[in-house]
Amino acid sequence: MNPIVFHIASGQAFFTGCTLIILAALLSLSQSKLARRGMGLAFLLGVIAVVVSSTPLPWWLYGVLGIVTLIWLLVQFRKPKQRRLSYVVIVVWLAAVGWELPFHLLPRVDPVEDRSLTVIGDSVTAGLGDEQTRTWPVLLNHEHGVTVQDLSRVGATVSSARKQVAETRIKSPLVLLEIGGNDILGSATTAEFETGLEQLLAELAAPGRQLVMLELPLPPFYNRFGLIQRKLASRYEVKLVPKRVFLSVLAGGGATLDSIHLSQAGHQQMADEVWEIVGPAYQTE
Repeated sequence: MNPIVFHIASGQAFFTGCTLIILAALLSLSQSKLARRGMGLAFLLGVIAVVVSSTPLPWWLYGVLGIVTLIWLLVQFRKPKQRRLSYVVIVVWLAAVGWELPFHLLPRVDPVEDRSLTVIGDSVTAGLGDEQTRTWPVLLNHEHGVTVQDLSRVGATVSSARKQVAETRIKSPLVLLEIGGNDILGSATTAEFETGLEQLLAELAAPGRQLVMLELPLPPFYNRFGLIQRKLASRYEVKLVPKRVFLSVLAGGGATLDSIHLSQAGHQQMADEVWEIVGPAYQTE
C-alpha cells in the first residue's frame, strides 16, 4: 500500500494536519516575513490533511474549529500583531487531537470463561472461495484452540449480516465484527447504513457478551459513515479497533490479492493482529 494512502486512510493524516495548523499559529506569533510565509504553507497543508483524513469528529466540533480558525485568519489579515487568537487556535486544535486520540488506542477486552469467538465479516474474512486458503478465523482455531463460529460471507453488508445473525444461535461471549466495507464501497446511503448497523448491534447485544468491531477505513469525505459507526458503538458499548490495525495488514508485503482481499500471508497477519486484541480475553490462568 502506498504510504501516503496508508497515512490518509489510517487517520494519521488528521494528526499531521493538526500539527501543521498549530505550527501555523505559532509562526503567526513571529514578525519575520519568512515565518509569515511558512505560516501560510503550513496552514494550507494542514487543512488539506485534515479534510482528506475523513476523521469522524462530531460536526459541532468541526464547527468550533472552523469558526475559531476563520476568525483567526481574518484577524491575521487586518491586525497581524494580534496574538491572543493565535493561542486560542492552538488550544482548540490541541483539544481536537485530545478528542480523537483515544480512537487510535487498542481496546481492552475483558476475560471470558468460554473459549469461543463469533466472527461476523465479509470477503476480507471469508476469503474468495479458494479451498486451499486457510482464513484467519480458521487460523485462530488451529493456532490458539479457540472455537470460532465464522459467520463471514462474501459480499456481506450490515443488513445481510443482521438477517444472518437473526437466523443463527450465537453462544459466544465475544463477538468480533469486520463489516461495513461493502456498504461504503457499494450504493448504501448513510441512512441505510445506520439503520442496518443499529439493527445488527441490537441483535447481537446481550448481557455478558462483549462486542468488538473493526473501525472502517474511510475514503475522503466519507466522515458520516465513521460518525455513525462511532455513535452506535458508544450506544451499544462496542469496543472499536483502530482502523490502522486492518490497514497495517493490507500494507504488508504480499498480504493481499487485489489490494483488499487477503492472501494466505495476509490471513496469517490478520490472525496475529486479531489475537493481539482478543487473546487477553482467553488468558484465564
